[in-house]
Amino acid sequence: MAGVVGSHGIWMIISVHAMLLVLAQEGYQFLEYDFREANLYLDGMANTNGGPLHLTNDTKASTGHAMLKTPMNFTASSPSSFSFSTQFVFVIFPLAKPPSYGQGMAFVVAPKIDLMANGTATSGLGLFNSANNNKTETRILAIELDTNESSEPLDKSDNHVGIDVNSIFSVEYANASYFDATEGKTKPLLLASEKPILIWIDYDGTEKLLNVTLAPVPTPKPVSPLLSSSIKPSVPLLSRRINLSEIFNETMFVGFSGSTGTVKSDQYILAWSFKKGGKSESIDLSKHHHHHHYLPPPPASESKGSKTLILVATVPSIAIILLLGGILYLYQRRKYAEVLEQWEQEYIPQRYSFKNLYKATKGFKESQLLGAGGFGKVYKGELLSGTQIAVKRVSHDAEQGMQQYVAEIASMGRLRHKNLVQLLGYCRRKGELLLVYDYMPNGSLDNYLFNKEKVKDLTWSQRLNIIKGVASALLYLHEEWEQVVLHRDIKSSNILLDAELNGRLGDFGLARFHDRGQNLEATRVVGTIGYMAPELTAMGVATTKTDVYAFGSFILEVVCGRRPVDPERPVEQMILMKWVATCGSRDNLMITVDSKLEGNFKAEEVKMLLKLGMLCSQSNPENRPSMRHILQYLEGNVPVPSISFETAGFGMPNISNETVTHMTTTSTSANFSFEDVTILFGGR
Repeated sequence: MAGVVGSHGIWMIISVHAMLLVLAQEGYQFLEYDFREANLYLDGMANTNGGPLHLTNDTKASTGHAMLKTPMNFTASSPSSFSFSTQFVFVIFPLAKPPSYGQGMAFVVAPKIDLMANGTATSGLGLFNSANNNKTETRILAIELDTNESSEPLDKSDNHVGIDVNSIFSVEYANASYFDATEGKTKPLLLASEKPILIWIDYDGTEKLLNVTLAPVPTPKPVSPLLSSSIKPSVPLLSRRINLSEIFNETMFVGFSGSTGTVKSDQYILAWSFKKGGKSESIDLSKHHHHHHYLPPPPASESKGSKTLILVATVPSIAIILLLGGILYLYQRRKYAEVLEQWEQEYIPQRYSFKNLYKATKGFKESQLLGAGGFGKVYKGELLSGTQIAVKRVSHDAEQGMQQYVAEIASMGRLRHKNLVQLLGYCRRKGELLLVYDYMPNGSLDNYLFNKEKVKDLTWSQRLNIIKGVASALLYLHEEWEQVVLHRDIKSSNILLDAELNGRLGDFGLARFHDRGQNLEATRVVGTIGYMAPELTAMGVATTKTDVYAFGSFILEVVCGRRPVDPERPVEQMILMKWVATCGSRDNLMITVDSKLEGNFKAEEVKMLLKLGMLCSQSNPENRPSMRHILQYLEGNVPVPSISFETAGFGMPNISNETVTHMTTTSTSANFSFEDVTILFGGR
């Protein structure tokens, strides 16, 4: 009997699970005018009193979420399975005097239904915070209706629409507007206008195209049926190609998120139509619930008496105040002055204001200094939103090539990989460039390898994981992004460690981009001694194989716990690559392993990495493996080819006695040049 009951119980569980999956399949759709009986999960300020969905109210620094309880199934069975379409009518009432519009709201597709712990109210729209912002694992798509201009680089107005992918930093945005076909032109639209607005969000999974379209709802309210499809503009406000299969989990939830900061607003959804796998049903604009007794009245105008300001002052007092005000204005203007040329307009979304960076870093105080090297200083900062950043100040005297460099910075900001330090944006002043990165709480890898005062040493498994992570990032740069990206400065001080001690390749100050198959030209050679391939110093041409050479030096550095060139070591050990080759030829590789590991490592993994490091260091670039092959070796899918440590086929750094003397008398963060080569020692 117990067996029978158990079987029935299992069968019921399977049936319920199957029913849920059916609900989440293609063709799921709904159209809602009265949200009181809607199948919604509400939290925070959100409520459905009276019929409309009310996301936020007059509570400061709070959030409200409304998510459909039915999960949506996004499987990779076919590209079209990711298609969806939604449209909704919203209205926003500002609650401050003079009008200030609150933070805004967003339509959201998220991996979980409970978003209360996800985001800050002040600038994250209730979706993002410093812990999940700009992280691949966040897996959130949001269409933001932003009514607040904050310190973030994309917030260039308090009235814009943006497409957010795993981050509050929009990948595409535009000031709110719509295309009026009758007049053949685009017209502005105020999001917090106290008037209902229609928005359409359509994603074509086959074309991987996301379109966002806005239009005002006709006023007064139609008395007879008027379908939303009849007023949809032919030109979308935003159009962006996005592969949602790389973002979504198999099961996702759809809904809305809203937030208030120091200023408040009432945000309502009056009607909502959604369809998975097709076009959403049109909304009848004569039915939607925007009844006046459920929505707040417009803010009452103040009496003339309350606006009257009586100022009694003498003429000299006014003159002094104006003079002091003028001096203060000129001082502030000079203090926060920037360089912004006409050609930079297209890069505005990637640009931060110097004023915001100055405040974020507390005026670039020494207490905020994270590190310094040959190319500038790096400071820790925190934006008003709470997002932690790292700001690198780089001096530049010549304007020649600046346009190309800024274009490449904008391209770097589009790089997305879990083992890359995200470049968030830039700022430009006279003689100075500031690069803004994600902040990595555990600093750079070289501090763990070489800093004797470091409390915690890296374990062998952590070191191996860091090497694999950097290899994965380089494969992405060399082969998987739309262009070939040459990093040109791979070394332990440019590997940053996140909160989980994962390695992230950072500092793209020397990176260069080129199209696949493009003939490369010789450029001024820059790099760090010990990481520079012999053909780079000879020919001046950087390639993916010169990056591979540097990666080989990096592997040896991590395994051995030594810099590629260390003048404080005995002569036979000064050049790490040469010492490893010597020990390998004597079948004594284990002696090269970092003593701080105290023997806690796997010998076969050590041998594999040392052989791979030397394979990457071959003098002939054709004999070096690609990053794809390197990753296969690291994952154990393919054995590392046999190499002979007896041969003279390694590209040893050619360092003269004069150079060694210079190295021993120069600080670790110094740099110098000879001929056409700029050499860096240590530092960043």
